[in-house]
Amino acid sequence: MIKYNLEIACFNVESAVIAQKNGANRVELCDEMNEGGTTPSKEAVMDAREKLTIDMNVMIRPRGGNFVYSDAEFEQMKQEIIAYKKFKVDGFVFGILNQDNSINVERNKELVFLAKPLPCTFHRAFDVVPDVYNSLETVIDCGFQNILTSGQAPNVMEGIAVLEQLAKKAGNRITIMPGGGVRSSNVTLLKEKMNTSYYHSSAITNETETADGKEVNAMVALLK
Repeated sequence: MIKYNLEIACFNVESAVIAQKNGANRVELCDEMNEGGTTPSKEAVMDAREKLTIDMNVMIRPRGGNFVYSDAEFEQMKQEIIAYKKFKVDGFVFGILNQDNSINVERNKELVFLAKPLPCTFHRAFDVVPDVYNSLETVIDCGFQNILTSGQAPNVMEGIAVLEQLAKKAGNRITIMPGGGVRSSNVTLLKEKMNTSYYHSSAITNETETADGKEVNAMVALLK
């Protein structure tokens, strides 16, 4: 039987502590919510690691905008993975595309290799790739263990048909993790349609950038 888990995207350490306190299984630590998440500071990673006993994945994304990176940005991503591994993080979250938004196999494989033995999640760069099902196979081939996606839609409810198909095609080869508007109001439907092991939410319910503990708790209860 599948164990259902909740990952909370946290844009500050306070959210990470709230996520843990309210039963989340894992935190994705990042910065700059308005950019959809970028690499958090070394200080934030160290602070969160001291305060968390649950798993903590770290976003590696040098800037907002597109997912096509310069040589200098790619070098920065490599150095951050090497540095953050020393802080006992539990995994990394990234995704590199080519100019045509296809997956940059060579660079993604290089980062996955650098991250070993830690697992890697291909983030929502996946939502702009052409040919979503072929791209699924490419991401698997690159060695990722998870894909964070809204099903190529503005949110998971609009992308639910694609998410359902991705989960079926992925089988047990990779975890398709729905993210983008996941809340207590829809997580039960997502679970029924996808039957996948991880669900991703910021659990933000107001104008702040901080997770709502009650919302985290409600989703945890629905995923039991």
